[in-house]
Amino acid sequence: MEALLPLIRRIAEAMERALPPSPSQLSLAGADAFVWRPAPYGSGGVLAPVAHVARVEIGLLRGIDRARDTLLDNTLRFAAGHPANNAMLWGARGMGKSSLVKAVHAEALSRTPSSLALIEIHREDIATLPALLDRLRHQTRRILVFCDDLSFEREDADYKALKSVLDGGIEGRPDNVLFYATSNRRHLMPRDMIENEAATAITPGEATEEKVSLSDRFGLWLGFHSCDQPTYLAMVEAYAADLGVTADAHVLRAEALAWSTGRGARSGRVAWQFIQDKLGRQ
Repeated sequence: MEALLPLIRRIAEAMERALPPSPSQLSLAGADAFVWRPAPYGSGGVLAPVAHVARVEIGLLRGIDRARDTLLDNTLRFAAGHPANNAMLWGARGMGKSSLVKAVHAEALSRTPSSLALIEIHREDIATLPALLDRLRHQTRRILVFCDDLSFEREDADYKALKSVLDGGIEGRPDNVLFYATSNRRHLMPRDMIENEAATAITPGEATEEKVSLSDRFGLWLGFHSCDQPTYLAMVEAYAADLGVTADAHVLRAEALAWSTGRGARSGRVAWQFIQDKLGRQ
């Protein structure tokens, strides 16, 4: 038996090495924005600091005044330590949904430095959100967890993990964390997915409720809609003034309209792309 002890010891040491490392304490020091990078096989993860956030100044966001004021007020209350709601920004593409989230975060920091950390979680990592929130639960800093372009397809089950952490599970969402998401879909799922589930279910109402209950977890629903021509031109003029584009006002407007016609759309993104092209040519 004693002869087997060295072998047993080596086997035990090999098993310990094979185990995933215990999750280390997440650090929110040294930056105001981070990207969540989960480790494979659920063995922890790290927050990668972002030195420079790609964002637009809040004053340059046009045509979304109501959504801007509502989300900013919600964010400032949260940064000050007061209760606030999770927010879903949904609607037309290119109308400033993700830009607004980053802009209100910057505005909160400008008023109260270091008050609020922004953590981006990618759509494909949403299943690790419960583990992330569990590790953020004891942080003293207030945190916005942000997922851009969040949506689910028929085969996805990740939406159930999200439901469990947004005011759902026994532990609930940590008081120091808010979840902001953007999506082109109001209910985060394809309309045919919801309708087909209802059509084939024994109790259609229950099937529909199951699919749309995720969006009900968000206290704020902010809709973004396609802009009209005057709003689009106001966006162009604001970007041009901010970036120092020199051009005759009539020429700038005519070229901006031609650009939007070529793209088949009018939006903040189209206006920004036009100004980038104009600035490069200048």
